[in-house]
Amino acid sequence: MADTKREIERKFEFTTSKAERRGVPDLTGTAAIAAVADQGTVDLDAVYYDTPDQRLAADGLTLRRRTGGADAGWHLKLPVSPGVRDEVTAPLSDTVPRSLTALVRSRVRDSALEPQVRLLSSRRVTHLLDADGALLAELSTDAVRAERGDAAAAWTEVEVELADGIDPALLDSVEKKFRKAGLRISDAPSKLARALTETGTAPPPRPEPAPADATAGAHVLSYLREQRDALIAQDPAVRRSLPDSVHQMRVACRRMRSAFKTYRKVLDRNATDPVGEELRWLAAELGLDRDQEVLYERLQARIAELPRTLVLGPVRSRLRVWNTTRRSGTRRRALAVLDAKRYTALLDTLDALLADPPLLPAADKPAAQALPKAILRDYERLATRVAAALDLEPGTPRDLALHDARKAAKRARYAAEAAVPALGKPAKQLAKAMKSVQSLLGDHQDGVVAREALRDLAVQAAGAGESAFTWGVLYGREEALAERNERELPDVWDQAAAPALRADLGT
Repeated sequence: MADTKREIERKFEFTTSKAERRGVPDLTGTAAIAAVADQGTVDLDAVYYDTPDQRLAADGLTLRRRTGGADAGWHLKLPVSPGVRDEVTAPLSDTVPRSLTALVRSRVRDSALEPQVRLLSSRRVTHLLDADGALLAELSTDAVRAERGDAAAAWTEVEVELADGIDPALLDSVEKKFRKAGLRISDAPSKLARALTETGTAPPPRPEPAPADATAGAHVLSYLREQRDALIAQDPAVRRSLPDSVHQMRVACRRMRSAFKTYRKVLDRNATDPVGEELRWLAAELGLDRDQEVLYERLQARIAELPRTLVLGPVRSRLRVWNTTRRSGTRRRALAVLDAKRYTALLDTLDALLADPPLLPAADKPAAQALPKAILRDYERLATRVAAALDLEPGTPRDLALHDARKAAKRARYAAEAAVPALGKPAKQLAKAMKSVQSLLGDHQDGVVAREALRDLAVQAAGAGESAFTWGVLYGREEALAERNERELPDVWDQAAAPALRADLGT
């Protein structure tokens, strides 16, 4: 069984040997720190695991088996933002627990997790307390020895980790005090990163984003690497049921698929089309639960907006039962997809494609020449679909046409976003305009789906002898909202289609 804790901390190192001999300054009176309580010294023995090519370390993850101290066990640390990590723990065992191997599967895949580095630390622990004696933070001074094969390194490190719910501003005050005493923020984000560097075995640096003046191919590949990395990074978040993780994983899939299509003169579609189909499969599988979640939240919100006099019968309980029935098994299915060989094969294929990309001659052209043409092809495609939808009478054919226009708006938006590093403000403005069209059309499509669900709920309620009145009221409101969206679409489109936006792209 794994537990999770969010760590908010800063790591410091002494700038001179003289500062190290003086040691850590007394923090009493710094910010809200009213007292400092010595907790003694503990010896820690940690063995860090990774693949032979250090895939976890390359992405800033650490996986260790540690003995000594109050939290002996397995620890997996996942980066959230600078200075913030989620630590997932599991009890001691001889092998890596399955609960943790699942969380690193998108990185490890079929490779083995093996011991890489051993860290021996003598840790002096101090508690930083407020005026009431409550814990604000834990200060640790570690004398560390790293061992990797025949190589070894030693250093002293100071770490301040906030207690739960404490304002991170406390760390700013501590840092200010430390700077005056000859300590600075550590260059290494973790002990493991420093150990690998000092033993000469650090993983190779990640590719830098393409500079603005790079070729079209360089920019497209940089964007695709960013989306590949986002997909992999969201995998453990999906497994942990973190908010919005499924959505973000699907967005990464869609952005890659769109880039393959938009920039088909940069990358050979004979190679990218099969990968795009696999990305479509993954996004669809993950979407089963997410789409139902979005629909349920929409219907809950619509019910909450109604006056009490319009809510007749067990409306909320009916909605909960309906949602539970439809979502039954969807999470298990999503996890099964992430554990499937087809999924890891897709990740391997993406890696191979980015390592040896199927570039076409247009990839060597300047980005400012090749990318605007590709973006405007998608823009014109959207314009055609919007015009076709607006020519139809209200009803199912128009709903379907507007849904097609929504997908085209999303593709045009992604195309412009991908080009922002190369084209700057004009691409950013066009992406913003396309997002406004996508949002309106997205709300319209959500309303179409909601009306279908409301009709089903009304039928179920009537069949159970309940009043279907409220479901009919909600259906009517969704219909009115759809009509309003359709009325607003011409104005939203006119603003998004402003000639200046296209002219600024230089075409």
